[in-house]
Amino acid sequence: MNVGRTVRASSLLLTGLLITACSGGASSDSAASQVITVSAAASLTDAFTEIGTAYSASHPDVDVRFNFGGSSTLAEQINAGAPVDVFAAASDRAMRTTLEAGTVGSPAIFTRNSMAIAVPVGNPADITSLDGLANPDVTVVVCDEPAPCGSAARAIFDASGLTVTPASLEPDVRAVLTKVISDEADAGIVYRSDISAAGDTVESIDIPDSVNAVNEYPIAATTDAAPQAQDFIDFVLSDAGQSILTRWGFTSR
Repeated sequence: MNVGRTVRASSLLLTGLLITACSGGASSDSAASQVITVSAAASLTDAFTEIGTAYSASHPDVDVRFNFGGSSTLAEQINAGAPVDVFAAASDRAMRTTLEAGTVGSPAIFTRNSMAIAVPVGNPADITSLDGLANPDVTVVVCDEPAPCGSAARAIFDASGLTVTPASLEPDVRAVLTKVISDEADAGIVYRSDISAAGDTVESIDIPDSVNAVNEYPIAATTDAAPQAQDFIDFVLSDAGQSILTRWGFTSR
């Protein structure tokens, strides 16, 4: 889906919990009877914002607030006691750290995502394939490896036998995309869903399925979650939630 939207920058919790995005029919100063906080991978920013709006339309007594960032960072925050009700990660590894710490309940896979190469409009470095990223004259940015998008990029380079030296390692996929859009990088490895979200602000180059990485996205309620947390998860898993995810470039679970 080409939505032609500008990409919103993802944000992280700095001290305590900073709620950076709020969606749905109830505002922060409303009389909503319950607030639930969802910490979600940066790649879910657009899809989950729409899901939050759709959920709140049928649950006006619930105020859904989002915190988007790198999955590994979000997991660390939850394990440190951040007041979060739902965790939606971009990889099993990030979710597993919270599961092993006993801070979340049993997770469910709710969607999948694969990778693509994002280049600035006009493709100034004339990159035509994955091999072009090994050119030392090409400025490539990827996520840092603690983030699922970084692990995916490393797996792709290893599977293709390429030696790629990134110019920078970013905290999450939206930071990678921002550098490509602003022409600070010739190319970046991002999720296919991010290409959809970026619309006509970037161009994309496919990565062959034989070397591409597919990330499964798990979602779980935290052990201290409000009762409405599971209801929100059920909505994400429903046909309505899955339809929204598909429109944003994710694949069905």
